[in-house]
Amino acid sequence: MEELIYLDSAATSWPKPDSVYKYMIDFYRDCGVNPGRSGFDKAIEAGNIIEDLRKRLTRFFGGDEATPERLCFSYNATDALNLIVQGMVASGDHVVSTNLEHNSVIRPINHKVRDEGVEATYVPFNGQGFVEPDEIKKAIKPNTKLVIVNHGSNVIGTVQPVAEIGAICKEMGIPFAIDASQTAGKIPINMQEMNIDVLAFTGHKSMMGSTGIGGLCVRKHLDIRQTRSGGTGVRSAYPYHLEDYPYRMEFGTTNMVGVASLWAAQNWIKEQGGVEVIHEHEMKLAQRLVDGLKQIDGVVLYCCDDLENHISTVTINVESLEAGDVGIMLDVDHNVATRTGLHCAPLVHKQLGLVERHGGVRFGIGYFNTEEHIDAAIRGVAEIAEQAKTMKKVNHQPSSH
Repeated sequence: MEELIYLDSAATSWPKPDSVYKYMIDFYRDCGVNPGRSGFDKAIEAGNIIEDLRKRLTRFFGGDEATPERLCFSYNATDALNLIVQGMVASGDHVVSTNLEHNSVIRPINHKVRDEGVEATYVPFNGQGFVEPDEIKKAIKPNTKLVIVNHGSNVIGTVQPVAEIGAICKEMGIPFAIDASQTAGKIPINMQEMNIDVLAFTGHKSMMGSTGIGGLCVRKHLDIRQTRSGGTGVRSAYPYHLEDYPYRMEFGTTNMVGVASLWAAQNWIKEQGGVEVIHEHEMKLAQRLVDGLKQIDGVVLYCCDDLENHISTVTINVESLEAGDVGIMLDVDHNVATRTGLHCAPLVHKQLGLVERHGGVRFGIGYFNTEEHIDAAIRGVAEIAEQAKTMKKVNHQPSSH
């Protein structure tokens, strides 16, 4: 069977490093017990890996190393972003976000607007796909309680100037949050230097971990209101959910397979030379893809004239074809896996004018892709574009009757 050319790493990285697979299985076989609930050796060992991973990820994100307990685990980035929005915005407040956001930010905010009387402003991006910091500043009001920005777009791949936005928020005394779903593991992030107050991440994309694990890193000067309650494994007689971190943001048993995957993946990222090396490899492939696609008549690319401050995500359309049809043709005829549609980010597509044609075709390049994969994708798009031109000519031929 012909090898699948997987270009959907913006959805999830696949395959994972072999060392991650092996450690997940070995750890869960050997130590798959409930951490922090008992005093026997295996439970202590399981708890220790959680606490060690908190420290490692706090360093990884440039958080406050003296307070690693503020690295809190969740199901995924969507879960973490809900904790942030639900815990930081209330009736009468105003939140600033952008047209680049994923539904994991848009929908929680919109529920707050509809159900609780919160105000929201979504700042558009410019023609190159970037949100201008001054536009964020202009959107801030006296009752603004949160600015939340997508660090890297899952549609057009642009990486936002979060350090500049963070400096504005710090100056104005507004908490600043970022959605690092697409950038964590690709782009170096230092929360202290970038003035980021809280960061949400997922484990299964460029962090190279499994699905079902993510989290948030909260700076020591910020407290997020609790919106859930449940078991913590400690102080069980206390009638309310604990306010101390990490329990303040964690509920129930931790996903230990996910923890193990991220612990092993941190080793793997280090062995590759760090996120900078991974990013450089992926961007070389992204440039090759863009250069090739630009040569194909009938292909439209979005916000990638210059790939500086980008991640390796490229979205296109083929003229006269639906995005979904192009994706099917790439899959069936060329064995290339992409993602089509609105990518859970409708405001991006709305601003680009793509909602009516049901979005675009997204190529998500990952670390395990090769130049051969990219060249095969370019050839596939070229054939599809040529077919589209032929079909268009046939459909426009005058009738002989």
